[in-house]
Amino acid sequence: MRLVIATNNAKKRQEIATIFSNTALIIVPTSETIHVDVLEDGDSFAANARKKAVAFAQVNGCAALADDSGLCVEALHGAPGIYSSRFAGDSCDDTANNIHLLKTMAGQENRNAYFICHICLLMPAGHRYLSAEGRSDGYILNRLDGSEGFGYDPLFFSKDLGKSFAHASAKEKASVSHRGRALRMLYSQLQESIKNSGVQ
Repeated sequence: MRLVIATNNAKKRQEIATIFSNTALIIVPTSETIHVDVLEDGDSFAANARKKAVAFAQVNGCAALADDSGLCVEALHGAPGIYSSRFAGDSCDDTANNIHLLKTMAGQENRNAYFICHICLLMPAGHRYLSAEGRSDGYILNRLDGSEGFGYDPLFFSKDLGKSFAHASAKEKASVSHRGRALRMLYSQLQESIKNSGVQ
């Protein structure tokens, strides 16, 4: 089954493609994917993921997988949450978001946080949806630590790995990350769905 990854984020796309690399899915290359800018104005991770999956499936004419994920900080009552990619403003980048988070968390003793990822897969037959959600727990560091990954990885200390996501290899991160967990759950659903429906 041909599958487009519904994201314009090259690093996120590579992370998803790596996790699905040993499956029977035919992942459409970036160069052959028609990309669309989707306004992520949903009120939840699930709503945004579904909106992106629909948009990419429509323009590419095949199955589409989309995710919406974010960092939720206990001391900030779950913020930045669905606004994680634009925490420092609409035109911000990862660096600006990390600096803003550090400033916002200054003096906070409770630094517990977790990443959430909601995955939505729009199937080609009958416009059926599969979805899964993964979570990874940790806490916010007092300074940037590491150079791998993207987003808030340099500030997120993973309780599973005992180090920041930005110090983890792609394989290490995928084994415990919110996205990795959601994708593995979704893939199990997909295999069962294909088995029952005969979709190729």
